Amino acid sequence: MRLQYAGATHVGMKRDHNEDSLLLQPEQNLFVVADGMGGHSSGEVASKIAVDTLRTFFEDTSKDDEVTWPFKPDRNLGYDENRVAAGVKLANRNIYEAAQADARYKGMGTTCVGMLWVDECAVIGHVGDSRCYRIRGSEIAQLTEDHSLLNDYKKIQQLTPEEEAAFQYKNIIVRALGMKEAVVVDVDRQEPQEGDVLLLCSDGLSGEVPDDKILELVNKHREDLDAGVQALIQAACDNGGKDNVTVVLVKYLGK
Repeated sequence: MRLQYAGATHVGMKRDHNEDSLLLQPEQNLFVVADGMGGHSSGEVASKIAVDTLRTFFEDTSKDDEVTWPFKPDRNLGYDENRVAAGVKLANRNIYEAAQADARYKGMGTTCVGMLWVDECAVIGHVGDSRCYRIRGSEIAQLTEDHSLLNDYKKIQQLTPEEEAAFQYKNIIVRALGMKEAVVVDVDRQEPQEGDVLLLCSDGLSGEVPDDKILELVNKHREDLDAGVQALIQAACDNGGKDNVTVVLVKYLGK
């Protein structure tokens, strides 16, 4: 399996510090974006715990299949899907315990979206409103569902683009790592086609740049993913850059 990848994070145009974290771990074909939440520096702490936990968990489990996992596997999921879910659940527990142990970090949390490439497939796990997109030719598809109050509301009542833009509570996340002792992880398995580009991002990108513009920029730079990442970040900043912006691109080149 051959992959090309690139990723970067940017503070944006309005914030004075960056609470996003990203992980590029090609040794395990693992890529992660986490968008921290909380006062002062606690969001940054939460997102860093998430990526550090996933880095260590996947390093340990790649060396020894007999390593004891911290959570029982779900019988409805395969080995790789369970591995992704277990890593994210462990990150949740570590963040929650850190918040309980130190009053400075009370209430901290983070979104998390990651993908593990294995057996010519991408196994995607996510919690929160950071997203995974697939760019295939002239089409873009959002592969994850936002765990947000806005998305829950949209399931109940159809909104116009204007109503969605004016929605008062669109930044409220209903599921994130660190909010509770346990968390439900959405896991999906995608079978890519040669040339597909998968994009991970925080809402600093998706909240500022419409999907059709993301599609345009990725296709413009699909032969230079580093340039593509920078173009996407620049577009978010040009459109206001109200939040931190983190982008990871992974291109599937085939077997």
